[in-house]
This record gives sequence, C-alpha cells and structure tokens, in this order.
Amino acid sequence: MKQQITQLLEAAAQTLKDDGFIPAEHVINVSVDNTRDKSHGDLATNLALTLAKPCKSNPREVAQKLIDALPSNDFVSKVEIAGPGFINFYLASASSAAIVADILEQADKFGTNTSGENKKVQVEFVSANPTGPLHVGHGRGAAVGDSICRLLAANGWNPTREFYYNDAGAQINNLALSVQSRVKGLTPEDESWPEDGYRGHYISDVAQSYLAGDTIVADDRSVVGKKDPDDLDAIQDFAVAYLRREQDLDLKAFDVKFDVYFLESSLYSEGLVEDTVNQLIANNYTYEKDGALWLKTTEFGDDKDRVMRKKEGGYTYFLPDVAYHKNKFDRGFDRVINEQGADHHSTVTRVRAGIQALQAGIPEGFPEYVLHQMVLVMRGGEEVKLSKRAGSYVTLRDLIDEVGRDATRYFLVSRRADAQITFDIDLARSKNNDNPVYYIQYAHARVFGMLNKLKEQGIDFDQALGLEALGTLDLDAERELMTQLRKYPDVVKNAGTSLEPASIATYLKDLAGLFHSYYNSNKMLIDDANVRNARLVLSRAVAQVIANGLDLLGVSAPEQM
Repeated sequence: MKQQITQLLEAAAQTLKDDGFIPAEHVINVSVDNTRDKSHGDLATNLALTLAKPCKSNPREVAQKLIDALPSNDFVSKVEIAGPGFINFYLASASSAAIVADILEQADKFGTNTSGENKKVQVEFVSANPTGPLHVGHGRGAAVGDSICRLLAANGWNPTREFYYNDAGAQINNLALSVQSRVKGLTPEDESWPEDGYRGHYISDVAQSYLAGDTIVADDRSVVGKKDPDDLDAIQDFAVAYLRREQDLDLKAFDVKFDVYFLESSLYSEGLVEDTVNQLIANNYTYEKDGALWLKTTEFGDDKDRVMRKKEGGYTYFLPDVAYHKNKFDRGFDRVINEQGADHHSTVTRVRAGIQALQAGIPEGFPEYVLHQMVLVMRGGEEVKLSKRAGSYVTLRDLIDEVGRDATRYFLVSRRADAQITFDIDLARSKNNDNPVYYIQYAHARVFGMLNKLKEQGIDFDQALGLEALGTLDLDAERELMTQLRKYPDVVKNAGTSLEPASIATYLKDLAGLFHSYYNSNKMLIDDANVRNARLVLSRAVAQVIANGLDLLGVSAPEQM
C-alpha cells in the first residue's frame, strides 16, 4: 500500500509540474509512513511541507493541490490535510485486508527485504575470556548479537558471526596457576593460593578432568590431560580447551552458533601484532616517552595519547585489538560491528584511532559498536549475585536452567542495549499475561488452538473463502490488527538500520495485546462461514507475523501451551 500511495503522489506531483506549479527542475522525493494514531488515518506523507519552499506557497495550499491532482483509485476511502500540511490517507476496507493475503502468501519471508544487497557484514559478539563459565552479561551480548545478525539477514545482508577468544595474557596465566593449585590439592582458602587466582567450583572440575587424563575437543583442537601437576603449559592448554568447550555448550543451549572463532594468540604467532607496531612507527604516529612507546591517538580524536608498549616490556591490551581489526578490514567485509559490554566504551575511540593511524582509506567509523549495559538479576525481590558453579557471578546456564531459553533470550533483548535490564526470575518463570514472552507465545498458540478446535468439530477452514470475505470485516479491532500487521516490514527495516532488536520485542507485545483483546471480545468460531473464515484468516496472519518476529529474537513460536 505504501508503494501504491507513493505512486499516486508521484503522479499528482507530475501533474502539478506540468501545470507549472512545481518548478520543472525540482526533484521530487516522496516519503510515505504509517501513522502513529489511527484517528489520523493509515498512512501519511509530508510531501506538501517539502514542496512549499520551491513552490513559494503555503504547505496546506500545496497539500490541497496534491489531493486535487490525485488519480482516481479504489483503495483510498478518504484523504485529509492535518496540522501544518501533512496529508493523511484512510484506506478502504478491502485495501487494509490486502496485507493479510500478502502475509499468508509470503509466510516466513514476510517482513524481509533485500536492502542489504547481500553485502558482507561481520558481527563480533560474546568474545568472553576462556577463564570461566559465561555470565549473564555474556548472555545479553549473545542474545543481542545473534538477534542483530538475524535482523541484518532479514534486511538482505550476509552476516558472519565471530567470537574472539582472549586466549593470551595475564588472565590465562592466572587460570593455569589456579588449576595447577587445585591439581596439587590446594583450595582457595589456602595461603599459597594464587593472589589473582580464580575461585569458582569449576576450577576443581577442570583439575579433576586433567588428572583423569580426559580428552577435550573444543572447536579447532583436541587436548588430553597429561596428569602432570608440574607441567604448567600442559595445564594451561587443557584448561583453555576445557572452558572453551563449556562456553560452547552454554551457547548451544542458547541456540547461538558462530561461523568463526578467532584466537588472540594467533595475532602473536602470525606476527600481526609486530607488523602493526612496525607500521605505526613507519607512519610516524608513535614516540618514546618514559621508556614506553606511545601512539598519537589525540590526532584522531582521543582525549590523550595511549601507551602501546609498556616500559617494563609487553604490549597494552588495545594494541592487539588494533591488529585484530586491521585483520577484519583486510578480510573484505563491507561492515564490521562489535557487540560488547558497556565497559568497552573507553576502547572505542582508541581502537578507531589506531586503525586510522595504521592505514589510510579505512572509514572513520570503523568498526561500528553496539554496547550493552549490565543485567541485574532478581528473585523474590532480592538481587541474585552468586552462582554455585562460578561462585562470584550469575551464569548464563543458571538463567537457562531456571526459566528456559525462550524467556532468557526475550528478556535479554526486550530493552535497548544501552539501557540496564532487571531480569526478574519470578516473572520470567510465570505462566500468565504479566510475562511478556508468555503473552506473545500464547497469542500464537491461541490461533492454532482455534484451528484445532474447528478440526475437532469436523468443520473445514477455507482460507480462500476467508481471503475473499476479508473486506466484510469492519470492526475497529480488526482494522487495528490489519494496521499493526502492515507496520511489521517497516519495524524490521528500522530495527535493522538502528541495530535495535528491542523494537521487535516491543512490536510483538503490542500485536499480541491487540489480538488477545480481539479474541476475548469476539466469538471466533461462529456459524456464519464467511465471517468465521475471514476472522480465522486474519488470526492466521497474526500468528505468522508473531512467528516471524520471534524468530528474529531466537525465540520459538509454540502451537500449543
């Protein structure tokens, strides 16, 4: 319908050009949007406001001339001028109903588009240190990152999911020392326990597995426990593989899969970090001061220059990040997006500065960032801080075990990434309308419940008859549902542009609310076959859009509950 209204307006504007009212050289750009308030019609345009200046006329006068020049049609029932010169279109009942036929014809493709032109986009998310189980913050990153990939695919992009493993540095050494201490029979309560060692119960699990000589298969490697308490390198390799496997199991339980696992250690073993340092020096963006090597990040918008190589030796953590992102650029992605915790905010400017200093031609906004805020977990009105498994934080697996994958994923994307989330375990476990994911899934299941009940009564559901009879549906609730359904493709497009899956969650909750209200206020399985089939066809379209939207969030759409 937007396309048809756009064509009407383009034809009207061309008529006004031919009459000399619109300057012949003026380029006309028509924008048609859904209205926010049903009292303002179904669709609206600001075309008259944009034409007022070139036409040297009042916007409302331009609007009236456009309306008078609109070609005759049978899909608009009324056109009005609103406010300073907006034009509101009220669609005829048959036109509103056309969206239902589109939904049923396109099925799971409804709402998708090809605007991304199959361009390659890499999305890095989770990227947890392989030093312990994934915590709830990683879970939010997984839910948001995976949903962003699904949204990008729905908008015609070709996404690659990437996990960056920080398998080098002090934290890995601390992990090895912690496991070695457990292997030797020490506990975190002993005085000789490593000062920066990890204390969760999972360290004991790793130690026991190492001593048992278990074989651990993790992505690209297979490691066997050597049982030697003094071989720290062997313990480190085993511990990293063990925890990589555990994290992968957590992610599989969350229905999150990655295309690429990139190891930080490879940046060193393949010489990419050294190459990066040498290139920055060659580009004259470094200097020596106080025995350290500094990068002139202030020349690229940073508030101060940053140390690359410490005076005592060793690189600061942002240098391998620069080398890593240069590697991403070299792999030829059209876009690169990092979904990370808000604690990475300070690294955005310096990584971009390092990339700019490293190579000309890399866009200033490379890479793009989506930063998520923390998650506060509550149960019984009190904050939950600890996990039996991890000891110091709530794990992703804890939440999945408590409330299930669907509720966990929905709750973690239900608000904008830059807003803090309070994850109420009691609410997520509840089976009532206060739980938004239950509320949405129940709307989907209700539709199939009606169809099953009809089948039990020996009555056929005639979809073709229902489509023909859609024009007879004239209740306000039915019109509101059709209007909401028509908005879905725009919601998907806008969510993909803004990288905000939360807008999909909000849309689905609103759609489910309209459907529940309609269902509760009207008898659906009535004797009149035309009306019955029309209402069922409308309901079936609602269920399809709910299923499509939930899939973008990685949430299932059950047919019975």
